[in-house]
Amino acid sequence: MTPSLLHQILDYANRADPYPIYEELRRTPVHHEADGPYVISTYYEIRSLLHDPRISSDSRNVASNAADPLAETATEEGALPPSFLKLDPPEHDRLRRMTNRHFGPPHSPHRVDGMRPELDDIVAGLIDGIADPGRIDLVEQVSYPFPVTVICRLLGVPREDEARFHTWADTLAASLDPDPDADPAERGKGASEARMQLGMYLAGLIEERRKNPGDDMLSQLATAKGEDGPMTTMELLSTAALLLIAGHETTVNLITNGMLTLLRNPDVLQRLRAEPRLAVPLVEELLRFEPPVQLLPQRVTLADIEVRGVTIPKDASLWLVLASGNRDPERFEDPDRFDPDRRDIQHLGLGSGIHSCFGAPLARLEAQLALSELARRLENPRLVEDPPPYRQNAVLRGPRHLHIACDGIRP
Repeated sequence: MTPSLLHQILDYANRADPYPIYEELRRTPVHHEADGPYVISTYYEIRSLLHDPRISSDSRNVASNAADPLAETATEEGALPPSFLKLDPPEHDRLRRMTNRHFGPPHSPHRVDGMRPELDDIVAGLIDGIADPGRIDLVEQVSYPFPVTVICRLLGVPREDEARFHTWADTLAASLDPDPDADPAERGKGASEARMQLGMYLAGLIEERRKNPGDDMLSQLATAKGEDGPMTTMELLSTAALLLIAGHETTVNLITNGMLTLLRNPDVLQRLRAEPRLAVPLVEELLRFEPPVQLLPQRVTLADIEVRGVTIPKDASLWLVLASGNRDPERFEDPDRFDPDRRDIQHLGLGSGIHSCFGAPLARLEAQLALSELARRLENPRLVEDPPPYRQNAVLRGPRHLHIACDGIRP
């Protein structure tokens, strides 16, 4: 008996290439199996639902929906209250607005771009640290440590504490990735311990920043007195933890998927080496072609909603398969071809609507700098194995390791 499409999406055997499954899924734009979630796979329907106020992202609604096989992993928050990623308006809007005052336009327009020289230095240092050009694990040596170091600098974590932050990030990232061979209780215990240690550390850092603020983002969040008033300590902890996890895992996958795609398209890699400015459109096409977040499972309907002639009932669990929408031939011509010269690229790789990726400007810049520097400095890079081993996670899809070799590293 052929496994259901839902089972195939979750099946690790399909992680390296889920796109044929998505193609089959699009034949039924609103796919529903027994008492499972309603799965939406076509571009225009996904985009519309991302802007629909009748769709809830509130983790308290998701938690009550036992029919969704990803609900438990999607809502695991530990002792902290939900971050704004898992809230609906007006709570979502207040916390996102307060956070954004210190991250991007109009109040902090230079926050991300001002980090460019520091990001350059971090990437260069990681590539300099590659000891053996013939044996490189891009994930372990570049794309994994890079984003967590950037988040530390953004928040204002002292340099001497960055190693501890890396350890917590490793543990929490591992907890997002299902491991069929591990004891769930032990994994849960380790993740809870890491969350508690991270929370205690951040609480101490917040207290310190309230007394002695710097120009880092955590200081500004801790001392803000805008129109929405100050964040509570618990809200600050949730927001800082969100920036660490969401800002780290997705960027790791974006950079790793990017290098994998370039090595499979050597002509594009050659162009990037010669034209560093190609990095900007290239990353946009990458967000369409191999998005780091494949699907959004944390959605529940607040009313009956009709989609393509199908009525999705109130309180139904909803999956929005962004990666399928990004390959929808009704929206993108020749969608299975990687083309950095593609025009009109309104992809879903960073979501859309009120929950569009908060850290998008930083993720874009990190990927642009990392990929262009790798293209410039690695001499004759090539894949050691293809496909590489992938993470178990069907939502945050990316290689667990990316083993490559090159002839040398340019200065």
